Amino acid sequence: MTCYAVALIDFTDPGWIKDYVARVTPMVERAGGRYLARTGAVDQLEGEGTPPQTFLIIEFPSREVAEGFYRSEQYAPFKAARQQGSVGPFFLVEGIDGSTAPA
Repeated sequence: MTCYAVALIDFTDPGWIKDYVARVTPMVERAGGRYLARTGAVDQLEGEGTPPQTFLIIEFPSREVAEGFYRSEQYAPFKAARQQGSVGPFFLVEGIDGSTAPA
């Protein structure tokens, strides 16, 4: 089942971004992932707070693939750079329509 990596990113030190994008994008694609959104063009229609500087959505073929990528040794140094140079939550979201689930 499809799984989405969703991150709301605010940069504290943008020095890592160029190398991260150049090197992680092909790693995501080799793992079967596909970027659906990687943008600062976010309009907040409801709720409190302010939109993040960047909103990220990556589609993976399954939770196992997404988790495997996130925990991989290959991604580890880039994850560390992202964590050191930005703040914000990072989620894995199952591609399930909960409205069809039994109550």
